[in-house]
Amino acid sequence: MRENRYSRQTLFSPIGDSGQSLLGKKHVLIIGAGALGSSTAEMLVRSGIGRITIIDRDYVERSNLQRQQLYTERDAKNRIPKAIAAEKRLREINGDCEITGIVGEATVELLEDIIEEIDLIIDASDNMEIRMIINDLSIKHGVPWIYGACVGSSGMTFTILPEITPCLHCLLQVMPMNGMSCDTAGIISPAVQLVVAHQVTEALKILIQDKNSLRGTFYSFDLWNNTSQNIKVSRAKRTDCRTCGKERSYPFLQKENQTKTAILCGRDTVQIRPSFKKELNFTYLAESLVKRGYKVTQNPFLLNVQLKDNRFVLFKDGRALVHQTKDVVHAKNLYDQLMG
Repeated sequence: MRENRYSRQTLFSPIGDSGQSLLGKKHVLIIGAGALGSSTAEMLVRSGIGRITIIDRDYVERSNLQRQQLYTERDAKNRIPKAIAAEKRLREINGDCEITGIVGEATVELLEDIIEEIDLIIDASDNMEIRMIINDLSIKHGVPWIYGACVGSSGMTFTILPEITPCLHCLLQVMPMNGMSCDTAGIISPAVQLVVAHQVTEALKILIQDKNSLRGTFYSFDLWNNTSQNIKVSRAKRTDCRTCGKERSYPFLQKENQTKTAILCGRDTVQIRPSFKKELNFTYLAESLVKRGYKVTQNPFLLNVQLKDNRFVLFKDGRALVHQTKDVVHAKNLYDQLMG
């Protein structure tokens, strides 16, 4: 008789045989196959999830191996796209799970094409624009999603249920989100794993339809400094929110509010325009970049940042010119790295 690979999980009474059966019928979308995404995907595949789709635009590098546990030195040496490396490894872990790796941007068009068959979205991305797109799509299509982020020894996560909880757009009005990234402040693997533990636990509750057990708070922690917070945010839900309020426009699904990129003709330069207008504080930003080791010059109208192989020119409205490249993905990666 074939041993039940999920026997230890079904012995856990909140899941049991009925919950395990439900897991095998569910489809989870993971956006990002870096530290959070790779670990989350592995946990869900080992738990017996039916389907996983994982989207990522990047490839494996040696610096990923410290915390992105699905990948190997061979993946890094061969610069294998993370979505492809993750798909291969996840299939080796559980051949009963249907795995789809997509190499590319998590664009509105791509997500709109697949969201109708998705039961849950897990955020493992590395920039706020994608999170705002996820947020709008979640509310528009009634699909729950789980926000997660980590940097240094800190992390945070929140579960968003359409029509029940505040959405991310609501929260941004009342709570500061950490603007640092692991490129600027580093990261330790335990911080990743703690965020993943919370995201996957919340995911299991949703997928087996035990929503009464959901945490219901915005959770944040700093492992190095031994602190954690569970913040009640139910009052943050806004009736005038353009994403989840009474008059919804889903602003981050509109083309004019998505980051624009263009290769400037004859200049070996990519222009990037952010998804929403902003007024940058050049003094603060220049000081921050200098502390991070960049060579910065400025005038009243722009900042010039000299990188190893590129020159980055930033205007006060957030628009940037990335010189010495025609690679849009590379330019956007540099923009996310400098702007957080």
